[in-house]
Amino acid sequence: MKLFVKILCLTFFMSTATWAQQAASIIGTVSTTDNKQASSISVVLKGTKIGTVTNDVGAYEIKNLKPGNYTLRVSSVGYASKEKNITIVSNEVITENFVLIATSEQLDEIVIEGAKTNHFAKKENVQISRLPLKNIENPQVYTTISAELLKDQVVTNFDDALKNAPGVQPLWASTGRGSDGGAYFSLRGFAVQPRALNGLPAISNGSLDPANVDRIEVIKGPSGTLFGSSIVSYGGLINITTKTPYDHFGGEVNYTAGSYGLNRVTADVNTPLNEDKTVTFRINTAYHTENSFQDAGFRKSLFVAPSLSYKASDRLSFLFNTEFLSSESTNAMQLFLTRSAPLRVHNMDELGYDNKRSYTSNNLSIKTPSFNLQGQMFYKIKDNWTSQTAVSRTSAKSEGYYSYLFEGTTSFPDITEGVVFGRYINYQNSTTLAIDIQQNFIGDFKIGKMRNRIVAGVDYFNRQIIDNGTGYVVNGMVYIGDDSLQTVNEKVFGITNPAQYITTGDSGKLSQEATDALLATAAVNNSKQKQEVYSAYVSDVINFLPNLSAMASLRVDRFMNAQNGAYNQTALSPKFGVVYQPILDKVSLFANYMNGFTNVAPGEDINGTTRTPRVFDPEHADQLEFGTKLNLFSDKLYATFSYYDIKVTDRVYNIRNSATDVTYYQDGAQENKGFEAEIIANPIAGLNIVAGYSYVDSGTTKGDLNTIGLRPTSAGAYNSANLWASYRFPEGDLKGFGLGFGGNYVGENKITNSIVTGAFTLPEYTVINSSIFYGNEKFNLTLKIDNIANVDTYDGWSTIHPRNMRAASASFSYKF
Repeated sequence: MKLFVKILCLTFFMSTATWAQQAASIIGTVSTTDNKQASSISVVLKGTKIGTVTNDVGAYEIKNLKPGNYTLRVSSVGYASKEKNITIVSNEVITENFVLIATSEQLDEIVIEGAKTNHFAKKENVQISRLPLKNIENPQVYTTISAELLKDQVVTNFDDALKNAPGVQPLWASTGRGSDGGAYFSLRGFAVQPRALNGLPAISNGSLDPANVDRIEVIKGPSGTLFGSSIVSYGGLINITTKTPYDHFGGEVNYTAGSYGLNRVTADVNTPLNEDKTVTFRINTAYHTENSFQDAGFRKSLFVAPSLSYKASDRLSFLFNTEFLSSESTNAMQLFLTRSAPLRVHNMDELGYDNKRSYTSNNLSIKTPSFNLQGQMFYKIKDNWTSQTAVSRTSAKSEGYYSYLFEGTTSFPDITEGVVFGRYINYQNSTTLAIDIQQNFIGDFKIGKMRNRIVAGVDYFNRQIIDNGTGYVVNGMVYIGDDSLQTVNEKVFGITNPAQYITTGDSGKLSQEATDALLATAAVNNSKQKQEVYSAYVSDVINFLPNLSAMASLRVDRFMNAQNGAYNQTALSPKFGVVYQPILDKVSLFANYMNGFTNVAPGEDINGTTRTPRVFDPEHADQLEFGTKLNLFSDKLYATFSYYDIKVTDRVYNIRNSATDVTYYQDGAQENKGFEAEIIANPIAGLNIVAGYSYVDSGTTKGDLNTIGLRPTSAGAYNSANLWASYRFPEGDLKGFGLGFGGNYVGENKITNSIVTGAFTLPEYTVINSSIFYGNEKFNLTLKIDNIANVDTYDGWSTIHPRNMRAASASFSYKF
């Protein structure tokens, strides 16, 4: 509440100080009848030389106008021009919105590369704030990764795409296991999965395919106010915006081949389905096969994503998006370190792990088919009010073998070096189903002289998890270290005959037959969980002046869970922000307060044979953030610099002294604070640069005495940085040729960190990548090398997972 008062005071002071300096202005938006924002539309005052063009979200502004009568004209090739007579008085801000109607002479789309030189900058998207809000006037920080950047880097998997976002670090590779088998990332020091598709919930238990990605938005900070708790973390959320149909025939096919058996074929085809182009269809598809750099491991998948757009009338339109992914892979190798006893080793040098060893078999794979179906209806109620109705249905299944290596508590006192792991394996048979229904009303209107952009909506989310998999069994032990072969066989595997020594350090039987025989004795799960969330939210951006705005938002959630005994909870999530632009549309200063929350599943206190159910209140995270955003030199330089402080309260944790002595508490607290910087630049013709830096300081401030004052394992490294620079010769004999260069730096990372265990630290690393390419308007050929120096790299979250070594690839694409 104190923060809100401060923001209001700041807003009043700025508005009082600057009101007298403002001349009259005209602002507004231009859209098409199919409810799309119209960019690069000419907006002029007839009979004068005064005018502008709309930006990427269809917004425009004409400022510093003298009082008088004018005719405002909006026009573009392929659309019927519109005019409005307006009268301007001193210090007035007039809002005029337009909806353009396509003419019968509408031309096929012509893309002029020179018109947009900063190819990696694709900032604007209504899904981020559920409003047509420009980046520079949004008090929230976000990073956008464009499809153009992914093509430039020859990205063939979704995880590599996120290397371009400051503050995002890989924690945990995709496991394929039920309900949460997708990859985990650290975002502002909190674990998050990519679970949003076009702003709606989407679920996957395996690796995602980037073939249908138009852009990826990494939306920073607790975002419970607009997105609830089902798809976000306290650090933010990762949203995927998919490709949509357009109004002429076209497409692209691509083939990529590379190291470790990489073969990938993609196709993107778009076509109108009728003469007046009111029905358009687009399909993106990919077939992918790839082996591991290790001694075993593979991934193969087939991805199909058809989408359909239908313009029923000038006011009513529909958009349907679907994605089907069939995927099969082996588990990524992961070493789970002990969480309840002192560590025997504390870094990779002491462990002595050979990263070429996978400790798995291509005979033991897991299938993770998934689909996402989305339908959206847009209805233009009037020029300044739009209704958006959205329905999504998602399904993710896991079926097959899931295993991991775990450092148990069994003592081997005669083993002087290294660690003994047990291989735990089960058969996954799990299905997660979810449905989401949303209704939003989006308005753009004035109250007095103040412009209001508002979204008010309701949301219903339902998720069911059905688990019929088996319990875990132990399939052998694995020794990693430098003790003698005789000692390991005698003291770990219990083998005294040298003729029977195990030379691989692995006593497991990794055939399907042997594994199935072990699993035949395991119990079979028969569980079904159901969660429902009813939500209502409202967010209003008020322009007190053209260069001064404030955002106020609130969400109420009613959460109902049928797991571990039914319980219901209600959570409130507020959000406030203020933006001041000392140089309009070029420089902004912003501050925000944001809230996120988590509905915690019930637990049980255990005291001997007595079990006492526990129900917990929602956890909450509160963020304070301030910084600046820049958009300079005619869109050639985008930059964001921000400092944030996130405090989590009411955290749930338990003290486990034994299997029969467990007590839960809800007084834990954590604080994450840090600095982020992002630059997207086009300093000279042909040169495009993306760069970022992140510093995250994280610590447990209250709760389990075993971790107070220590860095949580989900926080990742303190420091990380990313860079990609691409130069294409714009003219001359080398026109079309280009070079790309960049990489990532990640500092030391404590993946296990407590008073009981001590700390295990993964080493810092710097990975350098480079490419050379040639192309024109029809085709493009790219040769790329990743991890040029062949550096050993690892990520983890109480686990150790080796990442890819040096790899080369060649990519050829043809446009039609």
